[in-house]
This record gives sequence, structure tokens and C-alpha cells, in this order.
Amino acid sequence: MEIAEKKEVDEIKGLNSQSEAIFDSNEKYIEERDRHAHELKAGLHPLKNKFVLWYTRRTPGVRTQTSYEDNIKRIVEFSTVEGFWVCYCHLARPSSLPSPTDLHLFKEGIRPLWEDSANCNGGKWIIRFKKAVSGRFWEDLVLALVGDQLDYGENICGAVLSIRFNEDILSVWNRNASDHQAVMALRDAIKRQLKLPLGYVMEYKAHDASLRDNSSYRNTWLRG
Repeated sequence: MEIAEKKEVDEIKGLNSQSEAIFDSNEKYIEERDRHAHELKAGLHPLKNKFVLWYTRRTPGVRTQTSYEDNIKRIVEFSTVEGFWVCYCHLARPSSLPSPTDLHLFKEGIRPLWEDSANCNGGKWIIRFKKAVSGRFWEDLVLALVGDQLDYGENICGAVLSIRFNEDILSVWNRNASDHQAVMALRDAIKRQLKLPLGYVMEYKAHDASLRDNSSYRNTWLRG
């Protein structure tokens, strides 16, 4: 009898959990639907996702969790084509930014941190560029992300441009590092959108590995 009761309780808990997930999903859908309707009524062109641009300027060689979070600054958010171009046209070009600096373009509600709930099970594709060409590739990547042009778009969290002393690094973050099909499809989509020359190597690193070795770009485990 006790076993049957326990099974019934577990089933109820499972149904409640599913109901909460469905409710959260519906709430987000309603919020996005209302946003699109409002922007269309205002004569604007809504994007599929709302984005936030963040900026980080930190001390070289220092990466503690507290100092990193303190240095991330939320600059601007946008949800329409018009809002994006107003923002983008006033941004400093990558070539003019000091080193080390990071620009983060992430979907609304996702912080550019490994530990964020949307990122913690994911990872990132990494591409290293000579400083003279990074600005063009960053612009192409931003347009693809904002325009929802990358395959498995729901699995994408955001993108980062890391300005460093001898090179610049682009990375695209995704939600699930264990979904090999989605990871590889994202790689192919990035290559296609950026028209990446054959000489460039893409590297992948899961965020839990970054947490273990406290490094964003060292010790990558997959190349393609």
C-alpha cells in the first residue's frame, strides 16, 4: 500500500513539474507575442529574440568569479531591426577597443557567464582571428545572430568578441554541449554564414571544462 501511495505521489509531482514547465513556456510565448504586436503597431520590425549587449574591461591575468561579474556592464538592449541599427551604428569598432576587452551579445534573460542556468550545460565554438580582420567577421556573426540565420537557433545563447593582445577571438555559446548533432550543425552554420576560409580552425569547449581550468580558450577538446 505504501509503495502504491508513493508511486501516486511521484506521478503527481511529475505532472506538477510538467505543468510548471508548460506554464513558463506559455508565459514566455505570450510575452513575446505581445511584444511583437506592440512593435508592429508602432511601425517597427520586431526581431525573433530580444538581445542585450554587455561590455567587459578587466585586469589582465585576473579572473575570479566576483571580479568578473562585477566587471560585466549591461550597455543596451534591443528587440527591433531599428533598435539594433541605432545601437550598432554607435558602437566603437573592434580595432579601437583596448585589450583585454570583451563584447557580449546575448539573448535577453541570459547572462554572459558560464554559470548561468542557460549556459551551464553548454559550451562554445571558438575562432581565432588576426586583429586586422576580426571586425568584419564579428559584424557578419552579429547580423547572423540577430537575424536568426544560424541553424538550431533556439540552442544558441549568444556570441562574444574577445579583444586580446596578439589576436581577437570570436565565440558562439550554445545551451547543450552533449547534443553532438546540434553542436556540429552550429559549427557548419557558422562556417557557412561567415564564409570562413579553409585555413581557419574552429575549436569547441564545454563551459564545465572552463570552470575546472578557469580558462575560456585553453584546452579545447574538439576541433572542426
